[in-house]
Amino acid sequence: MLKGKHIILGITGSIAAYKAAYIIRALVKKGAEVQVVITPAGKEFITPITLSALSSNPVISEFFSNRDGSWHSHVDLGLWADAMLIAPATASTIGKMANGIADNMLVTTYLSCKAPVFIAPAMDLDMFAHPTTQQNLDRLRSFGNHIIEPAEGELASHLVGKGRMEEPDKIVAVLEAFFDESKILKDKKILITAGPTYEKIDPVRFIGNYSSGKMGYALAEACAARGAEVFLVSGPVSLQTKHPSIHRISVESAEEMYQCAMDVFPSADAAILSAAVADYRPEMIAAEKIKRESTGEMMLKLVPNKDIAASLGQIKKADQLLVGFALETSDEVHHAADKLKRKNLDFIVLNSLRDQGAGFRCDTNKISILDQEGTLTEYPLKSKQEVAVDIINKLVSLMK
Repeated sequence: MLKGKHIILGITGSIAAYKAAYIIRALVKKGAEVQVVITPAGKEFITPITLSALSSNPVISEFFSNRDGSWHSHVDLGLWADAMLIAPATASTIGKMANGIADNMLVTTYLSCKAPVFIAPAMDLDMFAHPTTQQNLDRLRSFGNHIIEPAEGELASHLVGKGRMEEPDKIVAVLEAFFDESKILKDKKILITAGPTYEKIDPVRFIGNYSSGKMGYALAEACAARGAEVFLVSGPVSLQTKHPSIHRISVESAEEMYQCAMDVFPSADAAILSAAVADYRPEMIAAEKIKRESTGEMMLKLVPNKDIAASLGQIKKADQLLVGFALETSDEVHHAADKLKRKNLDFIVLNSLRDQGAGFRCDTNKISILDQEGTLTEYPLKSKQEVAVDIINKLVSLMK
């Protein structure tokens, strides 16, 4: 699955830098084209001439290759890549990546890269276990990066334990597995709703909620990365999509989201309804800003919005899948099970506002998945990008 793939290999100043030679050789053997970007410290551990000979490409280290004004474009390099792998990745480089400190060619390339990024940490145990390093790794995960570490069961056989770089053959296997899965949703059309809806009271006021849209956008990117054509019906959020296979349709109200969902779903293979849709809207919308009355009181009459999940559940065909979300504050599983049945969902993603780090405005989420068989699968707190992968894995497992 690596044949014809463009891989940027970032090398930093670690004793494990010699293993990069084995990574290059394995990638090239499998048909990939490799472009090495090395930090100045990395060149102290392995020579660029060795890396160039193995990759058949000049090694990039500095912004300017000569003194004639020519320079290496990190932007072009980031657009060229199908994946970027930093192996080994030192604590220093991990910290720079996590905090946007673009003081060398490797980090600027990382910040410009549109492709998936894989990071193989390499350092001693104390540095790896330090809260600062762990915080930086968590932050990189929250950005959607893939952290490659030795499995827990393998650590006992290695004196260095945690913090050592994973072996080259297993790093390459991770890349192969990623690209093998990347087309599993090829030719599939997925509808995703995301964000809040705003229900107007007057031209300057509305009824809304705290949804940031981060979960829905992570789901859209995860589906697109696996080959799907994604139609993302988004409420008003400041997020942007990255993958070219995501078609964003911006809406504001629940009625607009309902109409878009009903238009798209009949030709879709699946729908994931992660939007926080307002259940009610004002019966009347004032044409002009409502002035404050002398009494200080204002009465609003609210009427129910159309139930998007229930409406799609009614028209769902046998070969379609429908996934809902439930954000509860009490008796979570009971309410989720009821919603699953009433709305004809194939499975429902449950999260609780009682779980710290889950729900609105967070970069992380803690979910449980309840399916039609009554099986409840619980997951630990993860970044929303990682949660999206868990949800898509469940979706794929149900596809015929």
